[in-house]
Amino acid sequence: MLVRINLILLLLIIACAFGVITSQYQARKLYQQIETEQKKIQLLNTEYNQLQLELSAWSTHQRVENIAKEELHMTHLNSLNQPIIKNNKN
Repeated sequence: MLVRINLILLLLIIACAFGVITSQYQARKLYQQIETEQKKIQLLNTEYNQLQLELSAWSTHQRVENIAKEELHMTHLNSLNQPIIKNNKN
């Protein structure tokens, strides 16, 4: 009877030990996944900041104005080159 109780207790201890080992393994895997995702977040934040800088550089007023002049051949209106539209209704 005492041997049977000792055997049952030994099996319970072994089962608990496997449970602890399994839970620690899963915790380590999850921690590694968290670290991997945090690294991805840092990379994405860096890329986002670089893209924001690039966007601000590409959309400066001077650049837009140069493209309008050089590529689209646009000019500022002034009193000399402003078209006058007459109303022909009588």
